[in-house]
Amino acid sequence: MSGTAAAGEVQEGLDAVAISVRAGLLSLARTLPPWLFYDAAGSLLFEKITELPEYYITRTERALLAAHAEEILGAIAAPVTIVELGAGTATKTGIVLRAAAARQGSVSYQPIDVSASSLEEARSNIEASIAGATVRPSVANYVNDPIRVERLRGHSVLAMYIGSSIGNFSPDEAHAILARLRAQMRRGDHLLLGTDMAPGRGKSIADLIAAYDDAAGMTAAFNRNVLVRLNRELGTDFQPERFEHRAHWNAEESRIEMHLYALAAQEVAVPGNSAGGAFSLSFERGETIHTENSYKFTTESLQGMLAAAGFSIARTFEDENAKFALMLACVAGGGNREISFTLIGRIRRAWRAGRFPGTGYADCAFNLKYPKSCT
Repeated sequence: MSGTAAAGEVQEGLDAVAISVRAGLLSLARTLPPWLFYDAAGSLLFEKITELPEYYITRTERALLAAHAEEILGAIAAPVTIVELGAGTATKTGIVLRAAAARQGSVSYQPIDVSASSLEEARSNIEASIAGATVRPSVANYVNDPIRVERLRGHSVLAMYIGSSIGNFSPDEAHAILARLRAQMRRGDHLLLGTDMAPGRGKSIADLIAAYDDAAGMTAAFNRNVLVRLNRELGTDFQPERFEHRAHWNAEESRIEMHLYALAAQEVAVPGNSAGGAFSLSFERGETIHTENSYKFTTESLQGMLAAAGFSIARTFEDENAKFALMLACVAGGGNREISFTLIGRIRRAWRAGRFPGTGYADCAFNLKYPKSCT
């Protein structure tokens, strides 16, 4: 890449930050988008969070991948190209890549992430440790940018979106991400979606809150780091130590919320940039910046979300306490058209009433365990 092209990409990234910050901080309820967490420092902090005892999500998902990688790949026609949204350093993905390389001799992997440093670390580690693996990183903000799947000729695609990253987005945003991904996929392709489940048997609200407000203060540092990033990239003058990390469970919305809570009244200057002129922010003590939502799911909510984006659940893998689930979903029929929730309801009611012959779309879309066919 030429120096001019690289500089252009950096400027585009700064423009995206400036636009998002202006929109979020000037809104009535102040917010920042969660993708801002993942600069180099934030990505490193998140990797450390995943190793904490309170953060059950990563170790539970890793155990599920280790136990079921071969079964997951066995459900997809070989050879398979693996694509991953929000890949980070891809520490868990290596489990599936290793199994794919063993199955088909080699594997092509396209990680997509906003953090170039994380992608470079992933490429270096994977190509050094997995024989036959080729990594083709894509630096992109898949939340806002079009998703481009680099399919090898004659290959099926397994798109991985793990770590319950889908839970960081509102239902409408999550649908848009899945629908854009679906538009790049064909019949025979599959999505592996990692999802953190709502409180229930074996999982308490206290378990959830501890995962987002750990005793070591790592998540607090991760949350405040977004202000450090804004100071560095936009020239703001936030004092991160004057904001406190807080996490709570919003039962009505089925989500954990993370906020930065102003410990005292304060003024913050935001210089002019590509998004507009300079402005200042006034915070009263107790005002917050809402930095992240982490939605938690039920089987039914996942079923509806995936069907609306054009996917059908083919396999469900969960731990013994139903804390976390991996959903393997196939590309449903009907081209790229969206499926309305009204139609889904009608199909489900008809299927339950026995008005389907036992094979085909109804089973594929709504039998959560082992449909007869998803292709």
